[in-house]
Amino acid sequence: MNISDVARRTGLSNKMVRHYESVGLIQSPPRSAAGYRQYSQRNVDELAFIAHARTLGFSIAQIGDLLSLRQDPHRASREVKAVAQQHLQELDARMQQLKHMKSLLAEMISQCPGDDDPHCAILQRLETSDSNGFTGDNLS
Repeated sequence: MNISDVARRTGLSNKMVRHYESVGLIQSPPRSAAGYRQYSQRNVDELAFIAHARTLGFSIAQIGDLLSLRQDPHRASREVKAVAQQHLQELDARMQQLKHMKSLLAEMISQCPGDDDPHCAILQRLETSDSNGFTGDNLS
């Protein structure tokens, strides 16, 4: 099948299908004499798996690990669980960072009068090098 068929079946865009191929999550499919990619049902299944994993926030590297484990009939479920547990820990950490960001932003908003006066605590706090220990780099 062609890329449009695959995209339709998986809910991905043509661009994302090509991207997942370019980063090595799926093998490059063979090409027709005219140079068009010819995808198999296996590609569709892998791309659907990838799409679902992405909705859960797994990284490309983690998805690569999960795909490798999926293809290994001798895998131990503990290995799959370990990848998922690591991701859950990362999500918990990100949630804590987001809660902290939300709290700081709410505090900054409450300190801004929001009137015709040009003085604004939001801008002042953003200009300082330290907003109670938070920097934008904390979300990387």
